[in-house]
Amino acid sequence: MRIIFMGTPEFAVASLEALLDSGAEIVGVVTAPDKPAGRGQKITQSAVKRFAEANGLKILQPEKLRDPQFLAELKALNADLQVVVAFRMLPEVVWNMPPKGTINLHASLLPQYRGAAPINWAIINGEKESGVTTFFIKQEIDTGAILFVEKITIADDVTAGEYHDRLMNKGAGLLVKTVKAIESGRYTEQPQEQLAEGQELKHAPKIFKDDCRIDWQQPVQKVYNLIRGLSPYPAAFTALNDKTFKIYGANKEESNPNIQPGEFDTDNRTYLKFACTDGYIHVTDVQLEGKKRMGIEEFLRGVKL
Repeated sequence: MRIIFMGTPEFAVASLEALLDSGAEIVGVVTAPDKPAGRGQKITQSAVKRFAEANGLKILQPEKLRDPQFLAELKALNADLQVVVAFRMLPEVVWNMPPKGTINLHASLLPQYRGAAPINWAIINGEKESGVTTFFIKQEIDTGAILFVEKITIADDVTAGEYHDRLMNKGAGLLVKTVKAIESGRYTEQPQEQLAEGQELKHAPKIFKDDCRIDWQQPVQKVYNLIRGLSPYPAAFTALNDKTFKIYGANKEESNPNIQPGEFDTDNRTYLKFACTDGYIHVTDVQLEGKKRMGIEEFLRGVKL
């Protein structure tokens, strides 16, 4: 089959590489336009573009997915199938173009955690299991018929960054399996409406700054899950010395705190812990506004609390 691949971040690179390694014919790669990033606003290419260039693949970088010139270029590639991994929402004129349809790899067990941040929200909500799903794209986001799933446990101490890497690699394998099944015609479609019956659906909307603010009035497990689910990006935060204090790593202590929620205790050498309603969060990997990210002992050597 002639395949067009659409994706932008590192998560998508593993899938594109796996497809190439499997012998798939990638006739084009669609990714985000180059854009300025960082303090110097240096023009930066997406991870997918860098990989595609290194492998001599044709690259399209449309500003708008309905642009007539882009649509003409896409059609001229004469693809049988389009594959989407961590890209943006497609208009129907794009996803309905190839004869075999357009498939998507999503980092959750659909229909649970539809949306932009499924990895983060699964950990924030304390799930013990999630996974990856392949499905056919249709009009409403993340609602198309399911093709294949793979479940993956979520360890009690895993961060979103660590779990991201596990899903990225598992998802790449599942995507290759899905493409081969479509090529051979040996697959079944399972409507999400059937799976959703009797389930309370949880959603995975985009993460905003207010979602990252720690509420110390919550139980220690809930705060611990929030920190794990937002590490390393965008990171949970609180206020310390009237500055933003990001917490990337922490341990939990379930006990009866002798200080009020939100107050902290420290020996100014080896530990800093914040009280929740039923225990403490011992922070281990932190960043105070205006400073670099560092371990707690290094941090305490440079600041007195």
